[in-house]
Amino acid sequence: MTDRPTILVTGGAGYIGSHACRALTAAGYRPVVYDNLTTGHRSFVGGDLVTGDLLDGATLARAFADQKVTAVMHFAAASLVGESMSDPQKYYINNVQGTLSLLKAMRNAGCHRIVFSSTGAVYGNADSKTLSEDFPCAPINPYGASKWMIERMLADYRQAYGFGAFCLRYFNASGADPAGGIGELRDNETHLIPRAMMALQGHVEFSVFGDDYDTPDGTAIRDYIHVTDLAAAHVAALKLLEAGHAGGSFNLGTGSGFSVREILNAIRQETGREVPHTVKPRRAGDPTYLVADPSAARKVLDFVPRHSDLTTVISTAWAWHQKAHPRR
Repeated sequence: MTDRPTILVTGGAGYIGSHACRALTAAGYRPVVYDNLTTGHRSFVGGDLVTGDLLDGATLARAFADQKVTAVMHFAAASLVGESMSDPQKYYINNVQGTLSLLKAMRNAGCHRIVFSSTGAVYGNADSKTLSEDFPCAPINPYGASKWMIERMLADYRQAYGFGAFCLRYFNASGADPAGGIGELRDNETHLIPRAMMALQGHVEFSVFGDDYDTPDGTAIRDYIHVTDLAAAHVAALKLLEAGHAGGSFNLGTGSGFSVREILNAIRQETGREVPHTVKPRRAGDPTYLVADPSAARKVLDFVPRHSDLTTVISTAWAWHQKAHPRR
């Protein structure tokens, strides 16, 4: 047994959750992963693992009792935008009902601190170079809607039950652990950087959706934040909760953006090879700009991205992909 505070990390076998577990361990905590392993990877688990679903109240209750949990980091969720449009029920059951089950278990166990993995998708079809937290939330797909519902739930739990709850809205999570042991690995990869690298390795085809945007090179611009910086922000939020902070919703981004072509050029510079791609029409609902204003997180969480320069993002991701997806 250890006297380190125990943090239950739901979805801790996934991309961002596994990086958060490593950050927790480095900060003196004991992460316990709670994951059903439907999309997570057992090999990513850093520490103890409880295999279970959020809807399994009995297993959740045992985890809180057996592990003496002091706080929760909540990453477990279905997260594919396209799938959420075709199967919204899955998203409302997994994400909303699953979180309600988790919150019920937390209350029963007397655990009232949670750091929640939210998303910039809560803003919907925002089109902004400086998107702050007071921008109206109007999600345009069930994935974003489910995360927004959870944020509303947590606001009510703060008010009624005295929960401390941070909701951290990511923009484009990217990169990989510099040590190379974990990274972005999904059966159905949709994110730009890993998909481009997989195309470079001959595993998938890659398309640029729209080259007629009102940007310098015609492609859409996004804010990319390194997963190691995301993990550090979660630890900072946890420490604030331990000090009595009530929490709140905060954007996690860099405040600057890169176009799709700039990302492809950065990959070419890192790898020495051109990403094979085709250009297709814009996708409905894709804004020209989606870039965070991270000033609130900088002020409250002391959040300063240290790994999110494009060179580090691309080089760590490429090192991981060469290991995870050897070239055909």
